[in-house]
Amino acid sequence: MSDPLALLPFAVAAGGGILDNVESQQWVAAGLTLLTRSAPLVRALGGSRSAILLPPGGSFLTALAASDGRGAVLINPLASKPEIVRQLADANVAVVFTNAALAALLPLGFARVLMDEAPRSARVQIGDRDNAVDLGNHFGLSVVGSTDSNGREEEAVIVYTSAMAGTPLGAILTHGNVLFNARASIDALADESRDHCLSALPFAHLFGLIVCTCAPLMAGGRVTTMDRFHPGRALDIMSQQGVTRFMGVPSMFTALLGTMRRRGISQFTAHQLRLCFVGGAPVAEALLDEWFAATGVELRQGYGLTEAAPAVLLTRADGVNERGTMGTAIRGTDVTVRDASTGAVLPDGSIGEICARGPHVFSGYVASGQHGLPVKDGWLHTGDLGVRNSNGTVAFRGLIKPMFTRNGFNIYPREIESALLRMPGVSAAHAWGIPDADKENSVAVRVAGNVAESDVKQWAQLELAAYKVPSHIEVGAVEGRV
Repeated sequence: MSDPLALLPFAVAAGGGILDNVESQQWVAAGLTLLTRSAPLVRALGGSRSAILLPPGGSFLTALAASDGRGAVLINPLASKPEIVRQLADANVAVVFTNAALAALLPLGFARVLMDEAPRSARVQIGDRDNAVDLGNHFGLSVVGSTDSNGREEEAVIVYTSAMAGTPLGAILTHGNVLFNARASIDALADESRDHCLSALPFAHLFGLIVCTCAPLMAGGRVTTMDRFHPGRALDIMSQQGVTRFMGVPSMFTALLGTMRRRGISQFTAHQLRLCFVGGAPVAEALLDEWFAATGVELRQGYGLTEAAPAVLLTRADGVNERGTMGTAIRGTDVTVRDASTGAVLPDGSIGEICARGPHVFSGYVASGQHGLPVKDGWLHTGDLGVRNSNGTVAFRGLIKPMFTRNGFNIYPREIESALLRMPGVSAAHAWGIPDADKENSVAVRVAGNVAESDVKQWAQLELAAYKVPSHIEVGAVEGRV
């Protein structure tokens, strides 16, 4: 293979890092072995994409390697079955890498590879075949190439995001996009081989995969994943295993502080913890104060989005933490604030749309991108409002795109409304966010029609990802909505 380090899994393997107590090289080698030992898998992948429906962990890296350099759709394990079915069809997916528990979300008979026992073995279930594949004695992996190699301009991952109109679109990120972003993250966060990152964000969230996992592994560090975030377990891992950096959304840090209080901890002692990052939603000043008081570590902010693979702004590890800002542009990236109507660049101190340009800006969507985020003359228009300061830092000032966040996940009211309008008996629907101190926002809906609140809840649970399901439901007149 020419220039293997231009592909994400091989670049990660070459870093020599440790993922969940196993060399990242072994996880990748297991994926290559899976390809060499399963002709049905290779045939099924021909001309099609793969998908990965897995919790965070090493098997995810094996699945990326077994995708054979083609685009892999990263499916959120919290997604509903109808959402997953639509993504598989839209992206022309032929095979899904998953586990026995999550396989129930797939259409009956859909080709799958069960990764429960990776990197030792896998089960390939395609058509009427159900074959166990031994990966434990995989071939040795020797990766030779330049660690500064530009990533290939071929599909690496596809992540579905609702962009501007609430219609899920598959954003295509190339190996060049994600490798550039990972290396820029290493630079900004000063990742080294001595670092141990606790990775608790889902890998379908690119901050979880690229910034929290691939970047530290490429720097030769250690990564411990959590299949599901639990604040008590996270605190134990931080204090007992020498974690040096942790990244999460505001609700995670709020939960960690709440667990400290319940345990009677006034000063959390994790002596090696050097870097904590928060993003995904606006951050209250009180949270920054309380975290620093409890840990002695500044809670730094960053900013990014799926279409930018993902990081755009990071507060550098070697710089002053300017609270209230999201840091400065990552290396090799230009960031401007522009008039949302005219596109004109605004002077520092003005509120406008955050726009970014760099090698990590995505290459487009799987289907028509008319309702997606536009790229004009190389500039990605994010749909987010901000203010650029004279020192290059940028502060968040709100949204142009119609959305809000819940536990760091983006919620698009139009997507929820569309799902409810598919319900028999519903004639109109309106969704909105209600501020929630612990979750950023809760989801509220009002529907018109001959339905009961309990029926609406049940329908939403079937049609929508768990984090999109409304917690407040009203049945009555819906003004101005159809």
